[in-house]
Amino acid sequence: MHKINIAIDGPAGSGKSTVAKEVAAKLSYLYIDTGAMYRSLTFRALQAQVSEQDEQSLIELLKEMEITLEQQSDGEVQVLVNGERLGEEIRSQIVTAKVSEVSAHRKIREEMVARQQQLAKQKGVVLDGRDIGTYVLPGAELKIYMDASVEERAKRRHLENMEKQRPSDITTTKEALKRRDRLDRERPIAPLQQAGDAVLVDTTNQTIEEVVARICRIAREKENES
Repeated sequence: MHKINIAIDGPAGSGKSTVAKEVAAKLSYLYIDTGAMYRSLTFRALQAQVSEQDEQSLIELLKEMEITLEQQSDGEVQVLVNGERLGEEIRSQIVTAKVSEVSAHRKIREEMVARQQQLAKQKGVVLDGRDIGTYVLPGAELKIYMDASVEERAKRRHLENMEKQRPSDITTTKEALKRRDRLDRERPIAPLQQAGDAVLVDTTNQTIEEVVARICRIAREKENES
């Protein structure tokens, strides 16, 4: 068997990150948290009072950032920026509200994509995001597009926020998801869309375990074909 690269795309709250981590753990692959990379930049921009609209200042900030992803024994990914560990602060509501606009800039995406592609050269990686199969890794041997109803996605995100003791209101969360969907699908650079050769997985009425098992099964088949 030869290791392959797995690209998982889909809108916010569809379960991509959770599933990607589980799939990587079961296949003994490396999980690359692309969303955390964009969130780290957004967090740093907020700290430096750089506007999410200021592409040039953002790219200058990014080029000063060495972003390292360390996989922990429990499957979680630890994000380090210039050696400093970042945790829940990059998941805050203010970062979530700004990250789509930060990540929509051409120069930002080009720099991030170059870094992600470098990480994926070794094969045996799982990446999740919104443009992995269409833009970051168009040659990935397995592409998955995960989706779910906006109501289900809002419920999941609300429950996640409550569990992590983040302020949350389900109606506000639903509206925020709709806004992010619109921004992600309408951005001019690498918009959110299903790759032509991606397997569609609707997670609305499926458990994480069911989705992970299905993707792992397809991945093993692809490994044997390689």
